[in-house]
Amino acid sequence: MARLRIRVGETVAQCAILGVQSVVIVMLTALFTGMVISLESAQQAVAYGFGSFVGGAVAYGSVRELGPMLTAVVVAGRVGSAIAAELGSMVVTEQIEALRSMGLQPARFLVVPRLLALLLMLPLLTIFADVVSIVGGMWIAQTYAHISYDSFISSVRQTIDFSDVIKGLVKAFVFAAIIALVGAYQGLSTRGGAAGVGQAVTGAVVLAIILIFASNFVLSFLFFG
Repeated sequence: MARLRIRVGETVAQCAILGVQSVVIVMLTALFTGMVISLESAQQAVAYGFGSFVGGAVAYGSVRELGPMLTAVVVAGRVGSAIAAELGSMVVTEQIEALRSMGLQPARFLVVPRLLALLLMLPLLTIFADVVSIVGGMWIAQTYAHISYDSFISSVRQTIDFSDVIKGLVKAFVFAAIIALVGAYQGLSTRGGAAGVGQAVTGAVVLAIILIFASNFVLSFLFFG
């Protein structure tokens, strides 16, 4: 029988550290993003007689693009840097060498639980972000442009379908892999003591964000182009 090599307990712990503790910052980012989209579009749309399309515009931008991408950028800043800092600190304090001397592989022992945790938690965070963004946009549309909740929700239903949600979640999976692997690579490549840890953290955030934007373009081209 194949031996289960996944550290389930550590993976669950990383889900809490990397995912659950990111919920508040992701929700706030999504809320204000949806409110801004609605604020910018609602009054002009009503003035030109297109008020019934505001809900669709907010949902379209949130589910397809801004929800997955902004969630990934926020998580890259918070989680990617944390992964690089933790692993980098273990390198400079020779804890990684200690693991190797005990016959443990740092990639399986440290990287796999963090990768699995992000693959699970980032799509969930993206779903929360999509919902919060649309709700925030709906509240602003009703408050400032007097677009009814029924009209807003009807526009959302007519504009996006389940396939749009699935494609957004596929993006989230790709972004999760980027954040975890870049953070782990930068952390395990740390050299030069405390200064090296700082450089690894900066490199992890910058490289992950660049790759997220680049891969988002490629995925959008493949899915919607």
